Amino acid sequence: MKLVIQRVKQGSVSVENKIIGQINQGFVVLVGFKKEDSENCILAMVAKLINLRIMSDGNGKMNLALKDVNGEILLIPQFTLYADTSSRRPGFTPAANPDIASKLFDQFVLEVKKSSLNVQTGKFGADMLVNIANDGPVTIILEN
Repeated sequence: MKLVIQRVKQGSVSVENKIIGQINQGFVVLVGFKKEDSENCILAMVAKLINLRIMSDGNGKMNLALKDVNGEILLIPQFTLYADTSSRRPGFTPAANPDIASKLFDQFVLEVKKSSLNVQTGKFGADMLVNIANDGPVTIILEN
């Protein structure tokens, strides 16, 4: 499982020109699953995500977690995080099968929602337009 976390001032996701998820200050998180992933990896990744201290404190230092700043999360499923780029044309063999990845993404979303933070999502398998106002910029990659 791989998370690409971007600290944002705001973010949104649209499908067919309709906004389906939108947040203010917080994280836009691209979420990908590889073939070997299972539900076993989800809880640890959720804990890392919601407790990650990359929000700025009063001194401009990255010391605070989302809950400390009433931050929000926009989760975007993205199988291309596991692209095989050993040739010029990416292959996606390392990525989890869509049926499995969809279930894992849904489980991940459910677990993140237990944090009581505002959680918005993209739509698995859809052609999405993601708008991100990256804050910093701060981008962190977590992988199990």
